[in-house]
Amino acid sequence: MRQTFDETTDPSFGAKHLPLVRAAMAEQGLDGFLVPHEDEHQNEYLPAANDRLGWLTGFTGSAGAGVVLTDRAAVFADGRYTVQVRAQVDAGQFEILDLVDGGVPAYLERLPRGAVIGYDARLHSPDALATLKTAAAKAGASLRPVDRNPVDTAWGEARPAQPAAPVVAHEDRYAGESSAAKRARIGEAIARAGAEACLLTAPSSIAWLFNVRGGDVIRSPLPLAQAIVAANGTAMLFLDPAKVTNALPAWLGDDVTLMSPDELPQALEGMKGVRVLVDPAQSSAWYFDRLALVGATVVRGMDPCALPRAAKNPVEIEGSRQAHIRDGAALVRFLHWVDTVAQVELPDERQVVEALERFREATGALQDLSFDTIAGVGPNAALPHYKPVTRTIRRMKPGSLLLVDGGGQYLDGTTDVTRTMAIGEPSADQRRMFTLVLKGHIAMATVRFPAGTTGHQLDALARLPMWMAGLDYDHGTGHGVGSYLGVHEGPQRIAKLVNTQPLLTGMILSNEPGYYREGHWGIRIETLQVVTPPEDVPGGERPMHGFEQLTFAPLDRRLIDVDLLTPGERAYVDAYHAETLAKVGPLLDDEVRSWLEGQCSPL
Repeated sequence: MRQTFDETTDPSFGAKHLPLVRAAMAEQGLDGFLVPHEDEHQNEYLPAANDRLGWLTGFTGSAGAGVVLTDRAAVFADGRYTVQVRAQVDAGQFEILDLVDGGVPAYLERLPRGAVIGYDARLHSPDALATLKTAAAKAGASLRPVDRNPVDTAWGEARPAQPAAPVVAHEDRYAGESSAAKRARIGEAIARAGAEACLLTAPSSIAWLFNVRGGDVIRSPLPLAQAIVAANGTAMLFLDPAKVTNALPAWLGDDVTLMSPDELPQALEGMKGVRVLVDPAQSSAWYFDRLALVGATVVRGMDPCALPRAAKNPVEIEGSRQAHIRDGAALVRFLHWVDTVAQVELPDERQVVEALERFREATGALQDLSFDTIAGVGPNAALPHYKPVTRTIRRMKPGSLLLVDGGGQYLDGTTDVTRTMAIGEPSADQRRMFTLVLKGHIAMATVRFPAGTTGHQLDALARLPMWMAGLDYDHGTGHGVGSYLGVHEGPQRIAKLVNTQPLLTGMILSNEPGYYREGHWGIRIETLQVVTPPEDVPGGERPMHGFEQLTFAPLDRRLIDVDLLTPGERAYVDAYHAETLAKVGPLLDDEVRSWLEGQCSPL
């Protein structure tokens, strides 16, 4: 099995590791040290060697931060991880604080006057660092960059080795465009930005631009690397020689020079007098400082690969369609298993995860999971980012709800889907809540919107049915998804948080409203959908974008209160189920197809 259920950290980490970090701080004359979750590539999901926050505190969420002072320490997590952080972190060693409400800046504003707080410039974006410096200055304290990260020093030889997965070609039949053509386009974008070269550090951009894939980041086919791309389309790619396969140099071509990461500082020194485009949201402060030191002119701007990568080309969109139909067949087989075998045997969450993985493996095309599967029963389903581990696993029981959120990595696309299923007969309350979530989901699936609309402007549509009932959920409604890349991809998203990036044709986003009753059960419905080109609306005056559904798997009919749906909403569910049957049905054996026909019959 790809997914494991062992915990890699525990609350004892704080008591074991804080003294070591404080000793390393003292050697450098520091009164404190900042420990962000992010690594040198600003990754959300980290290689084990880069999970400094997890090693220090025990907390393994995908967003967080820590601050270590000589006499106290704090760990910060957002609302998604309120329960998890308290289970994983020793509150006797760390004060547990909210990452969003005040967060690290508010903590720094209370520092003792004269305190010197260290930071590793490789791990902080320049904009975030500027905010932290301002906060420390309010207290009369200061931030100082370090050459040796105290956490790395304390970790010592026990620290895992950096990943070195082989980097392989991602063929044009999947990418839809050659790397040479992409580099020519990106070169033109660099020139339009007023630069002569661009520094890339985001693994997803490097994978996309050079049409390569790796395996350095868990559940994502990404290589850790850096690149300098010139406006003429030539490039230097800084890649650990251990990752370079025999076929890679020929695949990259003569216009791409392979170099070791050890050669990057020298290459940056050669940028004196050169205008270099760098994205302050993707590249760390270390690069900005280094370029300024050698006399380069830093041009701040968005990573020029971000939007071309996010707005999928026709080949990538068709690949995603096929990946979702293939994955949909595996998911339907799983849902049939839940509705037949599991309803009788009442397996535990681990067995549920393993069953879904087996069905995906049986496609013969699965490269990896797109993230560790979330399978929550009862109270565990009320934790939006719950991951089953041995200590927390629950068994299904009648009257509970099972929430399963998982996805696959395929050469032609990345999937991510959530379905909620009743175990036994659902209560009227469960059916009402599921149907309110469904109404919001349908609103987001069917919306039409003009060019220039952002996900932030659409977010309320998915929440409105719940708002009208005095309810809400504390996560975004949708995130971007890559094409055999990361399951979380920017810059597009659908959320309350303000986002100025308009939704563009070809962008793939999730649609996943939910409801979570703490201590009881949780509900989420998630599909992926792609932004369609603007089209005229009958009787309208302006062309409108919309969404095409990519995910096809039936909803649990037992959880739908048909009386709460409008005629239009009922028609949508019937049409969606009919399309699911038409696209996925031919891939199924007679027994499962017969079951799917029943699930997809009109409401």
